[in-house]
Amino acid sequence: MSEVRKALDAFIEIANDPRAQLDAVLAEGKKAVGVMPYYAPEELVYAAGMVPFGMWGAEIQVSESKRYFPAFYCSIIHTILDLGIRGEFKGLSAVMIPLTCDSLKGMGANWRYGVKDIPVIDVAYAQNRKLAAGVEFTESQIKKIRGQVEELAGVKISDWALAKANKVYNENRVECLEFTKLAASHSKTVSLIDRALVLKARYFMARDRHTVMLAELNKLLAALPEEPAEKKIVTTGIIADSPELLGILQDNGFTIAADQITHESVDFRCLADESIDPVKAMAKRLAEIEGTSVLYEPEKERNAQLVQIAKACGAEGVLWVLTKFCDPEEFDYVPGKAALDAAGIPLLLVEIDQQMVNYEQVRTAIETFKDII
Repeated sequence: MSEVRKALDAFIEIANDPRAQLDAVLAEGKKAVGVMPYYAPEELVYAAGMVPFGMWGAEIQVSESKRYFPAFYCSIIHTILDLGIRGEFKGLSAVMIPLTCDSLKGMGANWRYGVKDIPVIDVAYAQNRKLAAGVEFTESQIKKIRGQVEELAGVKISDWALAKANKVYNENRVECLEFTKLAASHSKTVSLIDRALVLKARYFMARDRHTVMLAELNKLLAALPEEPAEKKIVTTGIIADSPELLGILQDNGFTIAADQITHESVDFRCLADESIDPVKAMAKRLAEIEGTSVLYEPEKERNAQLVQIAKACGAEGVLWVLTKFCDPEEFDYVPGKAALDAAGIPLLLVEIDQQMVNYEQVRTAIETFKDII
Protein backbone atom coordinates (compact mmCIF):
# COMPACT_ATOMS: atom_id res chain seq x y z
CA MET A 1 0.00 0.00 0.00
CA SER A 2 1.37 3.43 -0.94
CA GLU A 3 2.18 6.06 1.65
CA VAL A 4 -0.56 8.27 0.23
CA ARG A 5 -3.13 5.50 0.56
CA LYS A 6 -2.09 4.86 4.16
CA ALA A 7 -2.42 8.56 4.95
CA LEU A 8 -5.86 8.77 3.33
CA ASP A 9 -7.08 5.65 5.12
CA ALA A 10 -6.07 7.14 8.48
CA PHE A 11 -8.43 10.07 7.88
CA ILE A 12 -11.17 7.78 6.58
CA GLU A 13 -11.03 5.63 9.70
CA ILE A 14 -11.49 8.72 11.87
CA ALA A 15 -14.29 10.22 9.78
CA ASN A 16 -16.23 6.95 9.58
CA ASP A 17 -16.21 6.28 13.34
CA PRO A 18 -16.80 9.51 15.29
CA ARG A 19 -17.91 7.61 18.38
CA ALA A 20 -14.54 5.87 18.61
CA GLN A 21 -12.82 9.26 18.51
CA LEU A 22 -15.03 10.59 21.31
CA ASP A 23 -14.41 7.48 23.41
CA ALA A 24 -10.65 7.90 22.92
CA VAL A 25 -10.82 11.51 24.13
CA LEU A 26 -12.83 10.54 27.19
CA ALA A 27 -10.46 7.63 27.93
CA GLU A 28 -7.61 10.15 28.12
CA GLY A 29 -9.50 11.96 30.87
CA LYS A 30 -10.26 14.97 28.68
CA LYS A 31 -13.58 16.75 28.32
CA ALA A 32 -15.29 17.10 24.94
CA VAL A 33 -17.84 19.71 23.88
CA GLY A 34 -20.24 19.10 21.01
CA VAL A 35 -20.21 21.74 18.30
CA MET A 36 -23.31 22.00 16.14
CA PRO A 37 -23.39 23.91 12.84
CA TYR A 38 -22.66 26.66 12.04
CA TYR A 39 -19.54 28.62 13.11
CA ALA A 40 -19.57 27.99 16.84
CA PRO A 41 -16.61 29.58 18.66
CA GLU A 42 -14.89 26.24 19.19
CA GLU A 43 -11.52 27.99 19.61
CA LEU A 44 -12.73 28.74 23.14
CA VAL A 45 -13.13 25.03 23.79
CA TYR A 46 -9.65 24.30 22.47
CA ALA A 47 -8.14 27.16 24.49
CA ALA A 48 -9.71 25.74 27.66
CA GLY A 49 -7.95 22.40 27.14
CA MET A 50 -11.06 20.55 26.00
CA VAL A 51 -11.74 18.91 22.63
CA PRO A 52 -14.43 20.28 20.25
CA PHE A 53 -16.50 17.51 18.69
CA GLY A 54 -18.35 18.29 15.48
CA MET A 55 -22.02 17.40 15.14
CA TRP A 56 -23.26 17.38 11.53
CA GLY A 57 -25.84 14.60 11.67
CA ALA A 58 -25.52 11.29 9.83
CA GLU A 59 -27.12 9.31 7.03
CA ILE A 60 -29.72 7.54 9.16
CA GLN A 61 -33.46 7.10 9.29
CA VAL A 62 -34.81 9.17 12.17
CA SER A 63 -37.56 8.20 14.56
CA GLU A 64 -37.21 9.91 17.94
CA SER A 65 -36.64 13.42 16.54
CA LYS A 66 -40.02 13.36 14.79
CA ARG A 67 -41.62 13.91 18.19
CA TYR A 68 -39.89 17.31 18.30
CA PHE A 69 -39.65 18.52 14.70
CA PRO A 70 -42.03 18.09 11.77
CA ALA A 71 -40.98 15.71 8.99
CA PHE A 72 -40.40 18.63 6.59
CA TYR A 73 -37.41 19.91 8.58
CA CYS A 74 -33.70 20.11 7.85
CA SER A 75 -32.29 16.58 7.99
CA ILE A 76 -29.06 17.80 9.61
CA ILE A 77 -31.04 19.06 12.60
CA HIS A 78 -33.28 15.99 12.62
CA THR A 79 -30.41 13.51 12.64
CA ILE A 80 -28.37 15.40 15.25
CA LEU A 81 -31.30 15.40 17.67
CA ASP A 82 -32.14 11.78 16.90
CA LEU A 83 -28.56 10.72 17.62
CA GLY A 84 -28.64 12.74 20.83
CA ILE A 85 -31.82 11.08 22.07
CA ARG A 86 -30.36 7.66 21.21
CA GLY A 87 -27.37 8.40 23.45
CA GLU A 88 -24.78 8.55 20.66
CA PHE A 89 -23.25 11.70 22.19
CA LYS A 90 -23.08 10.35 25.73
CA GLY A 91 -19.95 11.69 27.42
CA LEU A 92 -20.06 15.21 26.02
CA SER A 93 -19.78 17.85 28.72
CA ALA A 94 -22.01 20.27 26.78
CA VAL A 95 -23.12 21.20 23.28
CA MET A 96 -22.78 24.55 21.55
CA ILE A 97 -25.80 25.48 19.42
CA PRO A 98 -25.35 28.52 17.16
CA LEU A 99 -28.61 30.32 16.41
CA THR A 100 -27.72 30.94 12.77
CA CYS A 101 -30.92 29.72 11.10
CA ASP A 102 -34.60 29.32 11.99
CA SER A 103 -34.25 25.55 12.38
CA LEU A 104 -31.44 25.92 14.92
CA LYS A 105 -33.37 28.51 16.92
CA GLY A 106 -35.71 25.78 18.12
CA MET A 107 -32.98 23.21 18.63
CA GLY A 108 -31.90 24.36 22.10
CA ALA A 109 -35.31 23.89 23.73
CA ASN A 110 -35.85 20.52 22.07
CA TRP A 111 -32.36 19.34 22.99
CA ARG A 112 -32.83 20.36 26.63
CA TYR A 113 -36.05 18.36 26.76
CA GLY A 114 -34.95 15.33 24.78
CA VAL A 115 -31.29 15.03 25.86
CA LYS A 116 -31.39 16.04 29.50
CA ASP A 117 -27.90 14.90 30.50
CA ILE A 118 -25.94 17.18 28.11
CA PRO A 119 -26.30 20.94 28.82
CA VAL A 120 -26.57 23.57 26.09
CA ILE A 121 -24.43 26.62 25.42
CA ASP A 122 -26.44 28.94 23.16
CA VAL A 123 -24.38 30.87 20.60
CA ALA A 124 -25.91 34.12 19.35
CA TYR A 125 -24.31 36.33 16.72
CA ALA A 126 -25.25 39.68 15.21
CA GLN A 127 -27.30 39.26 12.06
CA ASN A 128 -25.74 42.40 10.60
CA ARG A 129 -22.35 40.92 11.40
CA LYS A 130 -20.31 43.13 9.04
CA LEU A 131 -21.27 46.43 10.66
CA ALA A 132 -19.01 47.81 13.39
CA ALA A 133 -21.93 47.46 15.82
CA GLY A 134 -22.42 43.90 14.64
CA VAL A 135 -18.79 43.01 15.28
CA GLU A 136 -19.04 44.60 18.72
CA PHE A 137 -22.16 42.59 19.57
CA THR A 138 -20.61 39.34 18.36
CA GLU A 139 -17.52 40.11 20.42
CA SER A 140 -19.70 40.58 23.51
CA GLN A 141 -21.36 37.22 22.91
CA ILE A 142 -18.02 35.44 22.51
CA LYS A 143 -16.92 36.94 25.84
CA LYS A 144 -20.13 35.69 27.45
CA ILE A 145 -19.59 32.18 26.05
CA ARG A 146 -15.95 32.36 27.17
CA GLY A 147 -17.19 32.59 30.75
CA GLN A 148 -19.49 29.59 30.28
CA VAL A 149 -16.67 27.52 28.79
CA GLU A 150 -14.34 28.51 31.64
CA GLU A 151 -16.92 27.36 34.17
CA LEU A 152 -17.36 24.09 32.30
CA ALA A 153 -13.61 23.43 32.07
CA GLY A 154 -12.78 24.72 35.52
CA VAL A 155 -9.99 26.92 34.16
CA LYS A 156 -9.55 30.54 33.09
CA ILE A 157 -8.94 31.09 29.38
CA SER A 158 -6.08 33.52 29.05
CA ASP A 159 -5.72 35.81 26.06
CA TRP A 160 -2.49 33.96 25.29
CA ALA A 161 -4.28 30.60 25.18
CA LEU A 162 -7.03 32.00 22.95
CA ALA A 163 -4.49 33.62 20.62
CA LYS A 164 -2.74 30.25 20.39
CA ALA A 165 -6.07 28.60 19.55
CA ASN A 166 -6.64 31.12 16.74
CA LYS A 167 -3.18 30.30 15.40
CA VAL A 168 -3.81 26.55 15.58
CA TYR A 169 -7.09 26.91 13.71
CA ASN A 170 -5.50 29.19 11.11
CA GLU A 171 -2.77 26.65 10.47
CA ASN A 172 -5.41 23.98 9.94
CA ARG A 173 -7.38 26.21 7.58
CA VAL A 174 -4.29 26.81 5.45
CA GLU A 175 -3.56 23.08 5.19
CA CYS A 176 -7.20 22.28 4.38
CA LEU A 177 -7.26 24.82 1.58
CA GLU A 178 -4.00 23.45 0.20
CA PHE A 179 -5.43 19.93 0.33
CA THR A 180 -8.46 20.90 -1.77
CA LYS A 181 -6.10 22.19 -4.46
CA LEU A 182 -3.91 19.08 -4.34
CA ALA A 183 -6.95 16.78 -4.38
CA ALA A 184 -8.18 18.53 -7.53
CA SER A 185 -4.84 18.12 -9.26
CA HIS A 186 -4.53 14.46 -8.16
CA SER A 187 -8.08 13.33 -8.83
CA LYS A 188 -7.14 9.74 -9.64
CA THR A 189 -5.16 9.31 -6.42
CA VAL A 190 -7.66 11.14 -4.21
CA SER A 191 -11.23 10.07 -4.95
CA LEU A 192 -14.12 12.43 -4.23
CA ILE A 193 -15.07 10.31 -1.23
CA ASP A 194 -11.47 10.44 0.01
CA ARG A 195 -11.55 14.22 -0.35
CA ALA A 196 -14.76 14.58 1.64
CA LEU A 197 -13.64 12.30 4.47
CA VAL A 198 -10.23 13.94 4.88
CA LEU A 199 -12.00 17.25 5.42
CA LYS A 200 -14.75 15.70 7.55
CA ALA A 201 -12.23 14.08 9.92
CA ARG A 202 -11.25 17.48 11.33
CA TYR A 203 -14.60 17.75 13.09
CA PHE A 204 -13.87 14.68 15.24
CA MET A 205 -10.34 15.35 16.45
CA ALA A 206 -8.15 18.09 17.88
CA ARG A 207 -7.31 20.53 15.09
CA ASP A 208 -3.57 20.52 15.74
CA ARG A 209 -3.51 16.74 15.29
CA HIS A 210 -5.51 17.02 12.06
CA THR A 211 -3.06 19.67 10.84
CA VAL A 212 -0.02 17.45 11.44
CA MET A 213 -1.62 14.54 9.59
CA LEU A 214 -2.84 16.74 6.75
CA ALA A 215 0.49 18.52 6.30
CA GLU A 216 2.14 15.12 5.80
CA LEU A 217 -0.53 14.06 3.28
CA ASN A 218 -0.15 17.35 1.41
CA LYS A 219 3.61 16.83 1.26
CA LEU A 220 3.14 13.35 -0.22
CA LEU A 221 0.63 14.58 -2.80
CA ALA A 222 2.76 17.55 -3.82
CA ALA A 223 5.62 15.15 -4.61
CA LEU A 224 3.48 13.21 -7.11
CA PRO A 225 3.01 14.15 -10.77
CA GLU A 226 -0.22 16.02 -11.41
CA GLU A 227 -3.08 14.02 -12.90
CA PRO A 228 -5.17 15.72 -15.60
CA ALA A 229 -8.70 16.29 -14.38
CA GLU A 230 -11.65 15.29 -16.54
CA LYS A 231 -14.83 17.31 -16.07
CA LYS A 232 -14.08 20.01 -13.49
CA ILE A 233 -16.94 21.38 -11.41
CA VAL A 234 -17.44 23.57 -8.35
CA THR A 235 -19.83 22.39 -5.64
CA THR A 236 -21.87 24.81 -3.53
CA GLY A 237 -24.31 24.29 -0.67
CA ILE A 238 -24.43 23.40 3.03
CA ILE A 239 -23.01 19.88 3.04
CA ALA A 240 -21.92 17.51 0.28
CA ASP A 241 -20.41 14.45 1.95
CA SER A 242 -22.92 11.83 0.79
CA PRO A 243 -20.97 8.77 -0.44
CA GLU A 244 -23.79 7.98 -2.88
CA LEU A 245 -23.67 11.45 -4.43
CA LEU A 246 -19.89 11.53 -4.58
CA GLY A 247 -19.80 8.03 -6.03
CA ILE A 248 -22.15 9.06 -8.83
CA LEU A 249 -19.98 12.09 -9.61
CA GLN A 250 -16.88 9.87 -9.61
CA ASP A 251 -18.54 7.32 -11.91
CA ASN A 252 -19.26 10.09 -14.40
CA GLY A 253 -15.69 11.41 -14.43
CA PHE A 254 -16.25 14.61 -12.47
CA THR A 255 -13.53 16.33 -10.46
CA ILE A 256 -14.34 18.85 -7.72
CA ALA A 257 -11.90 21.58 -8.70
CA ALA A 258 -13.05 23.81 -5.83
CA ASP A 259 -16.02 24.17 -3.54
CA GLN A 260 -18.21 26.71 -1.83
CA ILE A 261 -19.61 24.28 0.75
CA THR A 262 -20.38 25.48 4.28
CA HIS A 263 -19.18 22.14 5.69
CA GLU A 264 -15.96 22.42 3.67
CA SER A 265 -14.10 25.41 2.20
CA VAL A 266 -16.41 28.14 3.49
CA ASP A 267 -15.31 27.06 6.96
CA PHE A 268 -11.59 27.43 6.29
CA ARG A 269 -11.16 29.94 3.48
CA CYS A 270 -11.21 32.93 5.87
CA LEU A 271 -8.47 33.32 8.51
CA ALA A 272 -8.55 35.03 11.90
CA ASP A 273 -6.33 38.11 12.26
CA GLU A 274 -3.57 37.03 14.66
CA SER A 275 -2.28 40.59 15.12
CA ILE A 276 -5.27 41.84 17.14
CA ASP A 277 -7.13 40.91 20.34
CA PRO A 278 -8.10 37.23 19.97
CA VAL A 279 -11.79 37.74 20.79
CA LYS A 280 -12.07 40.59 18.31
CA ALA A 281 -10.25 38.43 15.76
CA MET A 282 -12.92 35.73 16.12
CA ALA A 283 -15.72 38.29 15.73
CA LYS A 284 -14.08 39.89 12.70
CA ARG A 285 -13.52 36.53 11.06
CA LEU A 286 -17.23 35.77 11.34
CA ALA A 287 -17.93 39.16 9.75
CA GLU A 288 -15.64 38.36 6.82
CA ILE A 289 -16.96 34.89 5.97
CA GLU A 290 -18.78 34.83 2.64
CA GLY A 291 -20.29 32.15 0.47
CA THR A 292 -22.93 30.60 2.71
CA SER A 293 -26.68 31.01 3.08
CA VAL A 294 -26.61 30.57 6.86
CA LEU A 295 -24.94 33.94 7.49
CA TYR A 296 -26.77 37.13 6.52
CA GLU A 297 -25.50 38.65 3.26
CA PRO A 298 -27.82 41.44 2.08
CA GLU A 299 -25.81 41.96 -1.11
CA LYS A 300 -25.55 38.20 -1.78
CA GLU A 301 -21.76 38.25 -2.10
CA ARG A 302 -22.01 34.47 -2.38
CA ASN A 303 -23.03 34.70 -6.03
CA ALA A 304 -20.11 36.83 -7.20
CA GLN A 305 -17.73 34.68 -5.18
CA LEU A 306 -19.15 31.51 -6.76
CA VAL A 307 -18.63 32.87 -10.27
CA GLN A 308 -15.11 33.96 -9.36
CA ILE A 309 -14.24 30.54 -7.91
CA ALA A 310 -15.59 28.74 -10.97
CA LYS A 311 -13.64 30.94 -13.37
CA ALA A 312 -10.43 30.79 -11.33
CA CYS A 313 -10.29 26.99 -11.36
CA GLY A 314 -11.50 26.59 -14.94
CA ALA A 315 -14.65 24.73 -13.94
CA GLU A 316 -16.98 23.57 -16.68
CA GLY A 317 -20.02 23.83 -14.44
CA VAL A 318 -21.41 24.22 -10.93
CA LEU A 319 -23.27 21.63 -8.87
CA TRP A 320 -25.66 23.20 -6.36
CA VAL A 321 -26.18 20.62 -3.59
CA LEU A 322 -29.40 21.78 -1.99
CA THR A 323 -30.11 20.50 1.50
CA LYS A 324 -33.78 19.53 1.44
CA PHE A 325 -36.15 21.79 3.40
CA CYS A 326 -33.44 24.45 3.86
CA ASP A 327 -35.18 27.77 3.18
CA PRO A 328 -32.02 29.95 3.13
CA GLU A 329 -30.48 27.68 0.46
CA GLU A 330 -33.66 27.76 -1.62
CA PHE A 331 -33.78 31.56 -1.42
CA ASP A 332 -30.13 31.82 -2.49
CA TYR A 333 -30.54 29.52 -5.47
CA VAL A 334 -32.54 31.96 -7.61
CA PRO A 335 -30.05 34.89 -7.59
CA GLY A 336 -27.21 32.34 -7.71
CA LYS A 337 -28.58 30.81 -10.89
CA ALA A 338 -29.03 34.26 -12.42
CA ALA A 339 -25.39 35.14 -11.70
CA LEU A 340 -24.11 31.87 -13.17
CA ASP A 341 -26.35 32.20 -16.23
CA ALA A 342 -25.05 35.71 -16.83
CA ALA A 343 -21.48 34.38 -16.62
CA GLY A 344 -22.28 31.54 -19.02
CA ILE A 345 -21.52 28.83 -16.45
CA PRO A 346 -23.75 25.70 -16.57
CA LEU A 347 -25.53 24.85 -13.33
CA LEU A 348 -27.17 21.70 -11.98
CA LEU A 349 -29.34 21.64 -8.85
CA VAL A 350 -29.62 18.37 -6.90
CA GLU A 351 -31.65 18.06 -3.70
CA ILE A 352 -30.04 15.98 -0.94
CA ASP A 353 -31.39 14.66 2.35
CA GLN A 354 -29.44 12.67 4.96
CA GLN A 355 -32.36 10.22 5.03
CA MET A 356 -32.31 9.54 1.28
CA VAL A 357 -32.07 5.90 0.22
CA ASN A 358 -32.69 6.23 -3.53
CA TYR A 359 -30.36 8.36 -5.64
CA GLU A 360 -31.51 7.29 -9.10
CA GLN A 361 -33.04 10.68 -9.96
CA VAL A 362 -29.78 12.33 -8.89
CA ARG A 363 -27.83 9.87 -11.04
CA THR A 364 -29.97 10.62 -14.08
CA ALA A 365 -29.61 14.38 -13.57
CA ILE A 366 -25.81 14.13 -13.22
CA GLU A 367 -25.49 11.90 -16.29
CA THR A 368 -27.50 14.46 -18.28
CA PHE A 369 -25.38 17.32 -16.90
CA LYS A 370 -22.26 15.45 -18.01
CA ASP A 371 -23.58 15.36 -21.57
CA ILE A 372 -24.51 19.06 -21.49
CA ILE A 373 -21.11 20.32 -20.40
